[in-house]
Amino acid sequence: MTTTEPTILDEQLNRFGLWSAVFFIATLAISLFLPLDVPGGYAAENVDRVEWLNENRGMFILGWINQIVAMLSLSGVFFGVAWHITKKNPLRAILSSLVILLSVVAFIIPKFIAVWTIPQLATVVATGEVGANMADQLLVLLNVSIPFSLYTSFDYLGFWLYAVFGLLVAGPLYSDDMSSKVAAVTAGVFGIAFHGVLAAVMLLALESADIETSFMSVSTLLLILVVAMLIRFRGRLGRNDNAVHLGGQ
Repeated sequence: MTTTEPTILDEQLNRFGLWSAVFFIATLAISLFLPLDVPGGYAAENVDRVEWLNENRGMFILGWINQIVAMLSLSGVFFGVAWHITKKNPLRAILSSLVILLSVVAFIIPKFIAVWTIPQLATVVATGEVGANMADQLLVLLNVSIPFSLYTSFDYLGFWLYAVFGLLVAGPLYSDDMSSKVAAVTAGVFGIAFHGVLAAVMLLALESADIETSFMSVSTLLLILVVAMLIRFRGRLGRNDNAVHLGGQ
């Protein structure tokens, strides 16, 4: 009895996807204990934000570093998804990989600003150092809670690219095993729902105060996708291990 030996690349990408899923779930749990903005951030005055940022500088930076790790981990899961559809639809696999690369660029810009720029702006405003007036204006532009700020525009761009990714991979990802079905349906529903909320914003059918809640509610579907893919990655690794074992007999 002979069995085709699994490729090293397949094993590496499945293991990479598996650990990316584990790291994403861990960072998601950690995020529950780390603040990302002043309480009531949407309605908070800039002076209150400055005071809060200076009092909670360390926790704020840790919170956004955790967000960077979470984003990179989720991107790792998505690259694993793209690898899983290469045999069924290699063109979509390539396109979806490019979309995820673009999303990493879109997300890393505001998150690095949160870690590097925003704490410094708050310090300069509070101490009245040279450039305090400019820092105060920039802090308003880089508000992390208001959905129409320069900062959040990059974040929503990243999520939109996730939605495009979901639509690209949903069809080819669907297969016989349950984890693939759940992942594929969830990816498709996320892509459609996100574009639905986006259309509501464009048509002024959604109030600014409700934008974040609506988008974040839709984005919870990504957790289901990650869990389903974690099961699929683990299953593929198990089959590869069995193939190696049988092939060595």
